[in-house]
Formats: sequence, C-alpha cells, structure tokens
Amino acid sequence: MKYYILEPEVAGGLGQNADLDRSVHPPRVTRFHYQFDGWLGDPLLETVASFIVTDGLKEKIKTMQASGAKFGDVEISKSGEFEDFFPNRGLPQFAWLQVNGNAGRDDFGLSRTHRLVVSERILDLLRTEGMSHCDISEFNND
Repeated sequence: MKYYILEPEVAGGLGQNADLDRSVHPPRVTRFHYQFDGWLGDPLLETVASFIVTDGLKEKIKTMQASGAKFGDVEISKSGEFEDFFPNRGLPQFAWLQVNGNAGRDDFGLSRTHRLVVSERILDLLRTEGMSHCDISEFNND
C-alpha cells in the first residue's frame, strides 16, 4: 500500500483557550482550541502539528475502522478577521484528530519531521470528501 505526506489547509491557529506542553517539540496540545481566520472548506485542517476534521469526516473514518487515529473534543471559534471577511459564514462541527499510529504502517501516522502521513485509502476518502487545498507527496520514510 502507498502512503502520502499531507500538508493540510491552515485555516487559523491555536486559540487563547488552548493548553500546550512546551517541554517537547513540537509542543503537545493538551486542550485544543482552534480559532478560524478563514476557511477554504477542506474537511481536514492543521495547526502546529495538530489536526481537526469535520464531524462528517470523523464518522466516515470511524466506519472504515482506520488505524492510527482517535478523536477528541476541540473548541472552535472565529477570529475578528473571520467575522469581518465572512460575517454570515457558519462552520460545521469539528473533532480533534489525534494521530497515534506509525507512519507507513497505519492509516494515520506522523513522520519523523511531524508531518501527517496517511494511507492511500484515507487519501481517497479525503478526496471524495472535498479536500482540495492540501499539498500531497509520496511518503518515503523521511
């Protein structure tokens, strides 16, 4: 099976309610707050080696019984910039995608350089779910 490195859309960053363990690199998020500055619509988003997915995508990943991922709660908010540029735009519900698999073996993993690695079947799912603002390259055990 082929594996791919993904660099998902970054639609914002960590909000003020996020808690981080800064004793490790990259910092480990212990409480996730994602603050949107914009959003192009992809179902998978990133900030600081942490990821969120729409609830719809989460359910499909669970149905597939994908390995290397679990889900947690994420607080979502909109920045003033988001409100200024997209005053009537709603956001769907999101979940924290917690990657705990091995890159190149599980459906979800992190490379040695902390980049998201997914199996070909997960990449196919992401594409059918509308992911179109993500850089994709083949994974070669970097």
